[in-house]
Amino acid sequence: MYSYADGALVEDPRQFSRSAEATEAYNQAERAYRDRTGFEIVLVGSDSIETVMKTHGHYFHRSDDSVFSDFLTAAPRLSA
Repeated sequence: MYSYADGALVEDPRQFSRSAEATEAYNQAERAYRDRTGFEIVLVGSDSIETVMKTHGHYFHRSDDSVFSDFLTAAPRLSA
């Protein structure tokens, strides 16, 4: 889970070797955070964690340090 308020992941990323396990974990997280705003739940498929770090690196750095930080702080918050 990524917290917009903290600009960081609130849980360590998890790796799965089976897509069914990954999908179930994603669904559980979506249910757990359904009524909470300011969080992003993401399921990313990749050949390695290194690729995920390259393609989704903004999840692994504080938003203050991210190239996207100006956009994240300026973007209006949408409620569910």
